[in-house]
Amino acid sequence: MGDVPAEMPSATEAAEAIKRGDYTSVDLVERVLREIEAHNGALNAFVHVDADGARARAAEIDAAIARGEDLGPLAGVPFGVKDLEDCAGMPTSHGSLLYKGGDPVDHDSIHVARLRAAGAIPIGKTAAPEFGTLQFTKTKAWGVTRNPWNIERTPGGSSGGSASAVAAGMVPFATASDGGGSTRIPASFSGLVGMKPSFGRIPDPSPDPSQTAVLGIEAVAVRDAARHLDITSGPDDRDRISLPPYAGSYEQAIEDLDVSGLRIGWSLDLGFAVVDPEVADLSRAAAETVAARCGTTLVDVPVHLTDPVLTWMTTGALSLWFKVRDKVHYPDRLHELTTYVRFGVEATYDKPVRSMVKAFERREQLEADCAAIFEQVDVLLTPTAAVPAFLAEGPSPTTIAGEDLTARFGLAAGAMSVPFTMLANLCWNPACSVPAGTNAEGLPVGLQIMGRRHADDVVLRLARLFEEARPWARHAPATA
Repeated sequence: MGDVPAEMPSATEAAEAIKRGDYTSVDLVERVLREIEAHNGALNAFVHVDADGARARAAEIDAAIARGEDLGPLAGVPFGVKDLEDCAGMPTSHGSLLYKGGDPVDHDSIHVARLRAAGAIPIGKTAAPEFGTLQFTKTKAWGVTRNPWNIERTPGGSSGGSASAVAAGMVPFATASDGGGSTRIPASFSGLVGMKPSFGRIPDPSPDPSQTAVLGIEAVAVRDAARHLDITSGPDDRDRISLPPYAGSYEQAIEDLDVSGLRIGWSLDLGFAVVDPEVADLSRAAAETVAARCGTTLVDVPVHLTDPVLTWMTTGALSLWFKVRDKVHYPDRLHELTTYVRFGVEATYDKPVRSMVKAFERREQLEADCAAIFEQVDVLLTPTAAVPAFLAEGPSPTTIAGEDLTARFGLAAGAMSVPFTMLANLCWNPACSVPAGTNAEGLPVGLQIMGRRHADDVVLRLARLFEEARPWARHAPATA
């Protein structure tokens, strides 16, 4: 057997190398464990590691491959699991003191179960902000997670631990989830591919009354995101909203789907956002490249939205209460919650159901606003975030491009660093962040590709065309 390459391979590269016999799954698991040992102390990406379990499963997979068995399209590839998601044999803390120290769970989420069935090996749990509520990863339970491109900066949130681990080359890929940008924001801040599928594409029967969250991965290559979706998508009777299976293969679609003639639109600000000038320039140039690869001209689209930031912030309260309902003996344990979660609980504790009506009316109007965009274009391109990665400890900046946003946006000013991602969650559209370049400080900037509802294949195809035209550094230079 040979050695694992100096740079951590992508998930698909690793799976194919193990299948060919270039190196073994045990070789790759040992390499991953060494990388975690080397980098996790500085980055705090993993909050739990199951080294023995991963080694044992890798040995089983190697023995099966030696017998000529095909164990699946990710056989032998280790991965991290975001600590909002259940993985059998490991605890799930949700980034919260309410759950930290709990027993290992005895079941996998559907998402993790499908990855296991494809031969992938969960190696540990990755850090997330409490209940996935922030765009940076800092908790009372686990501390601050850092970005390998610059350890003074955040890798984003809420899939910050997953993004940090992948960008540092600790693992080939890690799971993510996205209820308002939590896959795409870390991808943008950490120089990765972050695909948010259409709502319902990957079954997730966990209670989510806001119906915004979608599972995914942080990856270094578009092919990894496509193969992941081939493995994990498709209906499950436990999730009444899960979508029918895709008629083809996403991994094949990224190479040959015909996207000629697509109407590709661009919006710098979605009609309301303030954007860092370097982010604006880098993402616009990336958008021009996407359009050129499709043989079309980028069209500036006038966008008029009914406050997606406020709509998202007010529709999430019901989901939050499902997370804390059996843990908070109000108000005895409020002090254990992070500020944003505590504020959400306190603000909604005694609110009547009728108080939610205005929020859902805003969302209904926003869906009409979004439909109007896609009457004009087939794909909408924007920056993924309004700023590059900010300080790891937070808070999210409220001054962008020299403008203090507090006066204009009030309590929502803290969310204006990431104003572009929530629309796709609220309206169930697929959207992907790809690396658009790095700014003068060497920090990654992302381009968001947002498609029509259910057009996941189109979004991935455009991401792949951009990847071919503008290959990116897969890992942070300090750890590559």
